[in-house]
Amino acid sequence: MSLVEIARYQDVYEADLAAAFLASHDIEVSVTERFQTTVDPLMQRALGIRLMGRADQAAQARDLLARAGTGEFATDEGDDLDGPDSTVRAASRGLALFAFATGAGFVGTSMPRRFGAFQWAGLAILGVVVLLSPVLWLVGVFSA
Repeated sequence: MSLVEIARYQDVYEADLAAAFLASHDIEVSVTERFQTTVDPLMQRALGIRLMGRADQAAQARDLLARAGTGEFATDEGDDLDGPDSTVRAASRGLALFAFATGAGFVGTSMPRRFGAFQWAGLAILGVVVLLSPVLWLVGVFSA
């Protein structure tokens, strides 16, 4: 049984996806150059990732990949994932603001461990926002 090149990709994940697609249609393929390219990702573009399969199934495999490329197997449900809800976004913004204001991004570096004027100003602004947000929320609740 001789193996022939069915397709060539520049990304190992795309090659794995194509291999899984072909396996779902009972076509056995193997992804080559996986280990060389995952050790050094720049090698993916230099070497390319090849799908190798049996010679008697090569035409059928290339036909399936061409049909998949045109969108023949697409479903109506779409590929979009729901984004994070507003509470997750607000929490992540708050953490990012806190890290920026307090200089937490410099932890573990050779930077001095004391706050500078910029960090104290940021921490003061953050404190005012944290202290005023429940008051503003209560005013909004009782005025409505």
